[in-house]
Amino acid sequence: MLNKYPMWKNLMVILIIAIGGFYAIPNLFGEDHAVQVVATRGAEVTASTQATVTDLLESKGIAVKRSELENGQLLVRVSNADQQLLAKEAIADGLGDKFTVALNLAPATPQWLEALGGSPMKLGLDLRGGVHFLMEVDMGEAIRKMEEAKIADFRSQLREEGIRYAGVRKTPRGIEVKFRDAETVAKAERFLKTRSNDMVYTDGSSGDDHVLVAQMSDVYLKQIKEEALQQNITTIRNRVNELGVAEPVVQRQGAERIIVELPGVQDTARAKEILGATASIEFRMVDDKADPAAAANGRVSAASEVYQRRGGGIAVLQKQVMLTGDHITGAQPTFDEYSRPQVAINLDAKGGSIFSNVTKDNIGKPMATLFIEYKDSGVRNPDGSVKMTKIEEVISVATIQARLGRNFVITGLEHKEAQSLALLLRAGALIAPVTIVEERTIGPSLGAENIENGMQAMIFGLAIVLVFMLIYYRAFGFIANLALLANLVMVVGVMSMIPGAVLTLPGIAGMVLTVGMAVDGNVLIYERIREELLAGRSVQQAIHEGYANAFSTIADANITTFMTALILFAVGTGAVKGFAVTLMIGIATSMFTAIVGTRSIVNALWGGKRLKTLSI
Repeated sequence: MLNKYPMWKNLMVILIIAIGGFYAIPNLFGEDHAVQVVATRGAEVTASTQATVTDLLESKGIAVKRSELENGQLLVRVSNADQQLLAKEAIADGLGDKFTVALNLAPATPQWLEALGGSPMKLGLDLRGGVHFLMEVDMGEAIRKMEEAKIADFRSQLREEGIRYAGVRKTPRGIEVKFRDAETVAKAERFLKTRSNDMVYTDGSSGDDHVLVAQMSDVYLKQIKEEALQQNITTIRNRVNELGVAEPVVQRQGAERIIVELPGVQDTARAKEILGATASIEFRMVDDKADPAAAANGRVSAASEVYQRRGGGIAVLQKQVMLTGDHITGAQPTFDEYSRPQVAINLDAKGGSIFSNVTKDNIGKPMATLFIEYKDSGVRNPDGSVKMTKIEEVISVATIQARLGRNFVITGLEHKEAQSLALLLRAGALIAPVTIVEERTIGPSLGAENIENGMQAMIFGLAIVLVFMLIYYRAFGFIANLALLANLVMVVGVMSMIPGAVLTLPGIAGMVLTVGMAVDGNVLIYERIREELLAGRSVQQAIHEGYANAFSTIADANITTFMTALILFAVGTGAVKGFAVTLMIGIATSMFTAIVGTRSIVNALWGGKRLKTLSI
């Protein structure tokens, strides 16, 4: 029969709209002010910790709405922002330095709805508030580190092969290896090419100087930069996790920059301290043959360097690095038998093997732990990048008593230094220093104001469209209005269902645009029905032809817009992506509601009936 849907199709329409409505419901409950507690100092968040926090807050007169312990994290919900600040201070003072206490906003979705998979939309920084960092990776330092590693490799490889060399050093031309004669230069070049094919070798001899010059190939330089960026992204993600931030965004921007967005974070000083810090350690042997008096005046052998010791004095260390912090897999602040702070270090398998081989040959000799940190100097290089200040100091010198393996301790630290060093090393060592080149903080009040303004714009626009459709198309306008409301509900539901979808202020603009596009499809259909009626078609034929013939026009317009939104999503960042995601979802749902949804209602009301007129 003309204009009749089978029962299964009507049920499908109802089911799809019902699913969208169900997943949109969590957005009605808003958010609670919460305090998140994460163990980062070798401790563990347990039920006992939860009870301690609850008792602590009750003693301070702070009402706890709900306390949740999940995945080793404690989330305590309170009534308002004022109590949230008081709760953070009370918990931080009560639990001590073994825990990270962060302010957060938690969805107020009922537990039964959460159990069924319901969760509200994720809000971007411009709506929820939070902090945005744009970080720049110092690629020059990453390349310098790799050059130092190559110099060490050349020395050991040539020594193992029995090729005598006079010296290896870094010059503006590249890494220069000096030999006694041209024959040895050629022999070394043949050998090193088999070991390091990512370098370009040239004979740089001149006169009596017999030199082999090694330069990094363009492909290798590109690989170093890419690996530095990716490793830093991974490390920063680990540090964000240490902060206990919910739903963070860490992504690359271009070839040398990283975007970090922490929605809901209000303790920005702590976030900046951890994310901006760049710390690592190196283990080196102490040059115990050096003359202390000469070293104090800067006179040491070519194979050694002078460093300041933390707490005063100097130490002469060998240039050769025994082990770097890249092999560290775990670091926890602990205390020795005399209650002195120390950091317990765990190495990966490769690092443990290297350390074992090095220490077995140096038992009874002093080994130093060199702490390296990069800080913003406040000065910019000619290319606009931030000039970093490198701070190096010896934090401990200890005699190797036995062969060390994958587990050992670093001593000679103060309590807070041990905690901070353990956190940074546990989160991972940055392969190259990073600098925060841009910082934006959006307060929760501004985010709430953006939401209010965006919602007002949507409500006013929606109201105008609803009134117009109702007046101009009468009963059919009422059906279009139902479809329009269902479309908005479905957009919200789909946005809530997709894990990576984030609603931003431009995303609200995309929803407003969707309102216009959704009703545009119904206008095309209704105008075509009117034309068919004026042409003398029966009511049933007019309805059928209206939907059938308008479909191609609606599809063409929506597909081209969808492709544009897809391109915006692919090349855009931040707010542009938020707009594109919302627009794409809105296009898909509006086509469903405008074509299938309204047709289902029209068929149910007028399909298959003998009618002479339509309320259109």
